[in-house]
Amino acid sequence: MVHFLAAEAALPPADPELSTGDAGETPELVDDLPVAGTAHRLRVGLVVPKRHAKRSVTRNLVKRHCRVAIDRHLPQLAVGDWVLRLRAPIDRKVFTSASSSVLADGLRAEIEQVIGDAIRRTRAAARSAGPRPVAPAPA
Repeated sequence: MVHFLAAEAALPPADPELSTGDAGETPELVDDLPVAGTAHRLRVGLVVPKRHAKRSVTRNLVKRHCRVAIDRHLPQLAVGDWVLRLRAPIDRKVFTSASSSVLADGLRAEIEQVIGDAIRRTRAAARSAGPRPVAPAPA
């Protein structure tokens, strides 16, 4: 499953009255990829729950294949936040080894399909939204 939030969607400003006070700079928790020719960044998060892939080696394999697919499709991805999430469990009876070529081929094919579908949907949404009016700068 792929989730996407466009770069234009602004998050609400942080509440200055938080009990944590000024904690300073927070570490990056997602892959932060610069997009060539723009000042914008494409951020990618990967979620592979332990309940769906019991062994850490399998979870790491899924994440590695996701990163490779993202790198391959980077020029086509819209600027914003992307989250790839494993939705269904990986059956250990079918895929007995995390290094099995059958598992790797299946992951690659499914990830490519999901990312391709997400790219098509974001392009269609961008076309249907049309150009957005630009607000005048305050005087």
